[in-house]
Amino acid sequence: MRRTAVRLFAVAVLIVSALGVGTAWEIFRFEAKGPLNANATVIVPQGSGLSDIAHLLAKNGIVSSALTFEAGVKIFGGEWPLKAGEYAISANASPRDVMDLLQSGRTVLRKLTIAEGLTAAQVAQELRAAWGLMGEVPQMPGEGRILPETYRYTYGDSRAEMVSRMTKAMDEQLATLWAHRVPNLPLKNPQEALILASIVEKETGRPEERPHVASVFLNRLEKGMRLQSDPTVVFSLTMGAGPLGRPLTHADLETPSPYNTYQIDGLPPGPIDNPGREAILAVTHPAQTDDLYFVADGNGGHAFAHTLEDHNRNVGKLRKAQARRENEEAHRDNEAPKISPSAGSGVSPVP
Repeated sequence: MRRTAVRLFAVAVLIVSALGVGTAWEIFRFEAKGPLNANATVIVPQGSGLSDIAHLLAKNGIVSSALTFEAGVKIFGGEWPLKAGEYAISANASPRDVMDLLQSGRTVLRKLTIAEGLTAAQVAQELRAAWGLMGEVPQMPGEGRILPETYRYTYGDSRAEMVSRMTKAMDEQLATLWAHRVPNLPLKNPQEALILASIVEKETGRPEERPHVASVFLNRLEKGMRLQSDPTVVFSLTMGAGPLGRPLTHADLETPSPYNTYQIDGLPPGPIDNPGREAILAVTHPAQTDDLYFVADGNGGHAFAHTLEDHNRNVGKLRKAQARRENEEAHRDNEAPKISPSAGSGVSPVP
C-alpha cells in the first residue's frame, strides 16, 4: 500500500515538473466523469490529429477540456492511435473512456435495408439517401443483380463497395438455391430462375402465396402457355424507373415489348426487379399444384384455379366485390357508383 502511494506521488511529481501544476490537475481529471448528460455520437474525420480530436470532443461537449484529453492521451495512450469514424459516446463517459473507444475503432454500425422487389433505379435512390455512405452511386448492374437484405456499414464506407457487396450476396444466394432446386423444373439455368422469381416477387405481397404463384407460372411454362403477368407489362412501360402511377389498360396489355408476357412466349429477356431470397426459393421449390390461373381475391390475396371456367368465376366474384365496395363508398360519400372495369392483377383475364 505504501509502495503504491509512493509511486503515485512520484508520478505526480514528474507530471508537475514536466507540465506545471495547472496541467497536472487537468490530467488527474482524465478519469473523472465527462460532461455528457445523454448518449451522443461524434464523427472523427480521416486525417485528424490528436489536437484536432481533442478540440472536436470539447466543442461537442464530450470532454470538458481539450487540454485534459490531449494531455491524458499523451501520457496514458501508449502506442495505440485514435482512429477516425463515427462513435457512440455514452453519457458521463470519462476522457479515458473516450480515448479507449477511439483507440478500439468500435465505430457505429448503421443499417441499410433494401426491400424485396425494388428495381435497380430504386436501389440507387436508397443508396444515395443512405447517410454516412461516401462517393457517387456507380453504374448499377442490371435488374436482379442486387440481393434485397439489411446491410450493415460504418460512416465513410463507399457506395461503390456497397453495390459490390449486394451483387456478391445475390450471386452466392442464387447459386446456392439453384444447386438445391427440386428436379424437373422447366428452367434451363439460374438466370431463368431469377427472371421468374422477379415476376413472383411482384405478383404477391403474401409470403405464403409465393410457392403457389410460382407453381402457376411453372405449370404454364410446361404447357407452352403465355405467362400473362401484369407486372411484366408495367416494367415494359417504365423499364424500372418507378411505379406506373395508374391502372393498366387493355391497350397496355397489347403493346409490343420483349417484357410484355401477354405478347411473348416464355420468359422475358431479364428480371423486372430484384427479388428476395424467398421468391427465388419459391421458384426453385414451388408448391405442387395443377393450377394455371390466379386473380386477386379482393382481400390482399389471390384465388387460384386449374380451369379457365373456374378462373372466370373467380374474376366474376372479384368484380362483384369491387362493385359492392364502390357502391358502399359512393353511398357514404353521396356520390354516384363507379364500377372499375379492371379484373385486378393476375394471369389470363376473361377472354
